[in-house]
Parts: sequence; structure tokens; C-alpha cells
Amino acid sequence: MKIKKKIKIAIDSPAAAGAGTVAKKISKYFNLLYLDTGKIYRMLAFLKLKNKKNFKYSMIKKEMNKLKTIDLTNKKLLSDKIGMIASKIAKDKKIRDLVHKFQIKCAYNFPKKYNGSCLDGRDITYKIVPDAEFKFFITANIKTRAVRRYKELKKLGKKVNYKEVLKSIKKRDYSDYNRLISPLKKTKDSVLINTSNLTKSACFFKIKKIIEEKIKINGNI
Repeated sequence: MKIKKKIKIAIDSPAAAGAGTVAKKISKYFNLLYLDTGKIYRMLAFLKLKNKKNFKYSMIKKEMNKLKTIDLTNKKLLSDKIGMIASKIAKDKKIRDLVHKFQIKCAYNFPKKYNGSCLDGRDITYKIVPDAEFKFFITANIKTRAVRRYKELKKLGKKVNYKEVLKSIKKRDYSDYNRLISPLKKTKDSVLINTSNLTKSACFFKIKKIIEEKIKINGNI
């Protein structure tokens, strides 16, 4: 879709709410640079598991300086163990500041070939891209999210137990919503999208419609 003026889309959501899936589709449709910001912390968590003794700020800074979005596509980053470590790493202000710099760069300094940027995470709508033209808070009830994560991990060949997955997501939610630094929250200007009873396609078309209507009103096509 051709757009006259560049746009920024900011999405916040709890784990396994379907934000990443729909954000990728929206980004492809509108030709936007996409960044799953949570994958950055998962990448650092994976790095920590591989380098427990040497996991220091200097190493993290070096990795962040050479990081490219393609580095975040490793399927090994999807495990619940990685997710819990990532949530703990995200509480570290020094590390978070490094990650924020990379996120802001992607949001505002994207290549000219794109019509804009689309970022999803936990603090995107109020910390990283507070002036985004479009803001969404995507969520779903916890049991639905646990089932989704369970199926996702099973597809990857992981040996998982539904109750353990549910327990892990509950812990992740508590950590995300209650951390002192950049907690997960819905901003007043974010559109709430509950995906509990929505298919992936229905969620995509709902968000697509909201964006297209606003773009047309602003004369941006």
C-alpha cells in the first residue's frame, strides 16, 4: 500500500497475546520496518545462557552495537526459560537503556524503502515511540495465551506441559506488569484489541481497518 507520509505503529502486549503475529502482517501490508523488541531481551538471555561467566555489560554493549533485526529470528529464542531470563534482564536499567537506543533507532531511522516502522513490546507506546500515529494494546485472557504458547512450543518440537506453560506466563505477567522500570501498561491513547476470540486473520483485518480509516481521514494515501 502506498502512503504519502511515513507512519509509526506502536504495540504493547503481554506474552502470547498474538501481537507479534499481527504486527508482522501489518508491517508487510503497509511496507513497514518491523521490530519485535522482546526478541532483543530474549537474544540477550540466550547469550547469558551460553556465556554465564562472561555475561557483563561490556559484552552486552558489543552485541547491541552489531545487532541486526535478522539476528532476532532464531527459533531457540522462543522457549519459556529464555522468556523468564529475558524478563529479569529487562529490569536492569543500564541494559534497558542500551536496548532502548536500538529500538528508537529502528522506530525513527528506518531505511527509505519503508513507509514507516512497527514495533511491538512492553513499553513501546509510552517509552519508545510516544508520538506514534497508531497505538495498540493487544491482549487475551491468560488461558488462551497459555494454549497458544503451548501449541507454538509443541510445533517447535519442545517437550512441554500445559500447566507449566500457564504457570510460566503467570510469572511473566507479574514481572512485566510490576517491574519498576518500564512496566507493561495500556496508555489512554492506545486502542484495546482483545484477541481471545479472534482468529489471526480477524485481528489483522480489525487493525488494518483502523489504520486505513485514519490514513484516509488524514489524506495520507
